[in-house]
Amino acid sequence: MLTIWGRLNSHNVKKVAWFAQEIGIAHVRHDVGGAFGMDAAYLALNPNALIPTIEDGDLVLWESNAILRYLAARYAPETFWPEDPALRARADKWMDWQFSYADAQRDAFLNLVRYPPEARDPAAVTRSAERSAEMMALIERALDDHPWLSGDAFGLGDIPMGVYVHSWMTLDIARPDMPNVRRWYSALQARPGYASQVMIPLT
Repeated sequence: MLTIWGRLNSHNVKKVAWFAQEIGIAHVRHDVGGAFGMDAAYLALNPNALIPTIEDGDLVLWESNAILRYLAARYAPETFWPEDPALRARADKWMDWQFSYADAQRDAFLNLVRYPPEARDPAAVTRSAERSAEMMALIERALDDHPWLSGDAFGLGDIPMGVYVHSWMTLDIARPDMPNVRRWYSALQARPGYASQVMIPLT
């Protein structure tokens, strides 16, 4: 059975927990990180002291997007890991791009979710919201041509930014209207794994 180590209020853990449900693989998840801490046994698995980490048989793997690629290739290649390199690349670019987006959204998320009101920096929130909107506009334009970031069907490329669009839609920040992003977000919300693993309160 697949074991996922990491607390579910982490964006990166959400990716893996959601995808495990999408592909229907039996798994168990253990809370690690944040308020749950990390013991020596976990640090032996992941010396980076980050989450998530998975164990799958003898394999120990960390880095959330590497985990997604591994699970897709091993357990759902027909659906999520196409043989055509061009099709894989179409999805793959959004997986790597997500890390740049995460940098843009970080200050808004930390200030509004993790920091107490007296410690918040409103200017940092505004800058972060503006930069997040600029980057989300790239997704808006990409969704002009295809219904999903992965192309004509839901795919691996929709997972990482699918997690972050929920935060963007939930944070108390100014958001320009983006019809394509709203449509995409609504389609994601209809997926059971997204509803149960991603659409939880931001903490």
